[in-house]
Amino acid sequence: MNEEYDVIVLGTGLTECILSGIMSVNGKKVLHMDRNPYYGGESASITPLEDLYKRFKIPGSPPESMGRGRDWNVDLIPKFLMANGQLVKMLLYTEVTRYLDFKVTEGSFVYKGGKIYKVPSTEAEALASSLMGLFEKRRFRKFLVYVANFDEKDPRTFEGIDPKKTTMRDVYKKFDLGQDVIDFTGHALALYRTDDYLDQPCYETINRIKLYSESLARYGKSPYLYPLYGLGELPQGFARIAEWIRTHQPSICCLQEIHQTQKDSNLRLSAIYGGTYMLNKPIEEIIVQNGKVIGVKSEGEIARCKQLICDPSYVKDRVEKVGQVIRVICILSHPIKNTNDANSCQIIIPQNQVNRKSDIYVCMISFAHNVAAQGKYIAIVSTTVETKEPEKEIRPALELLEPIEQKFVSISDLLVPKDLGTESQIFISRTYDATTHFETTCDDIKNIYKRMTGSEFDFEEMKRKKNDIYGED
Repeated sequence: MNEEYDVIVLGTGLTECILSGIMSVNGKKVLHMDRNPYYGGESASITPLEDLYKRFKIPGSPPESMGRGRDWNVDLIPKFLMANGQLVKMLLYTEVTRYLDFKVTEGSFVYKGGKIYKVPSTEAEALASSLMGLFEKRRFRKFLVYVANFDEKDPRTFEGIDPKKTTMRDVYKKFDLGQDVIDFTGHALALYRTDDYLDQPCYETINRIKLYSESLARYGKSPYLYPLYGLGELPQGFARIAEWIRTHQPSICCLQEIHQTQKDSNLRLSAIYGGTYMLNKPIEEIIVQNGKVIGVKSEGEIARCKQLICDPSYVKDRVEKVGQVIRVICILSHPIKNTNDANSCQIIIPQNQVNRKSDIYVCMISFAHNVAAQGKYIAIVSTTVETKEPEKEIRPALELLEPIEQKFVSISDLLVPKDLGTESQIFISRTYDATTHFETTCDDIKNIYKRMTGSEFDFEEMKRKKNDIYGED
């Protein structure tokens, strides 16, 4: 470990793993460490079920009705991947997808007046939906046609709207859409967490709705994907591809041999192009000299670096709290009512439907994804905390899930870096928000990449750079 790296990464959360993979694929020499003996950090998948009970201090053992503990892989922070979204593109770029299997989520639903309805995102679904009246359906269908035809390079498709100036509120007025339609369009299609977007230029919202529709078109049932065996498979995928590269392409790896006896079962050494992975490595000190990071000390050894990426838990003095998120993991023996017995789904409860400032989210997966015992379902409710009684805030969502066999409640701080990191060269990720998708996480990844390199993350440019370094696929 006593050598110099371009980048050291601390923590194996998804944000850190993707940035580590991107930097490695870009030809950087990367050392990736985690103080924990497992992958995932705060977004880990917990197995067996007994460990989940211990983590949340639930007395006793899981009842026999829960099945075998080893059949469970429970995500602490579950999120879906947008099929045509940023995260899938990032995973394809780093080639991690060769070690992952995904399943399409069976439906996306929205809450209105105490009931849930399938989110209509195509012209045919809009006309068939019971979410709207006849005239509203026609107006919404016209709006979807406009979005589908919208081309930022062709002003003829703008129909009098200036995408960089016209607000989304004015676009809704142009199509005469009612409040309920605005709610599910902005929150279940464009995936905004609040209504702040209404007074922003409509360009971003139109592209978000197009992304949803394009993702839906790829697989049909819903725009979302979820990895078999849980999200914990994503960071482990980086280690798996590393082992493959080490075995099949040793010429492009910088893998140092490490001999040790006590931690063989807890330390996993891998190389992704020029990267090295280590688990169960206590971080004793982040060494800063003249205001700039120069290395990391672990077990008496110092690894030197030019840049450092880490999650907030490694630099508590460099982050600040901006809010809290409540998450409730619920174990069920039944699918959620009114979802056509779906084995997986997302439900969004728009803020206006329950008199809140932010949405409530439900993410449900099941035994069909190899994350629960046969016949069991895992539903996770999450939202941004707004009051001193957060469990009361999520009651509308919990009522949709009844009866619930077991609940696991957590409240975590939303932490963000105090500065951009450009002076210290310490780049800190944000903690995960309440949403049930990874688009906000990908925004954070791209933001950190820009601060580290001074350039935007461009998928096509990244692919060309990768081919320059390693040759064509």
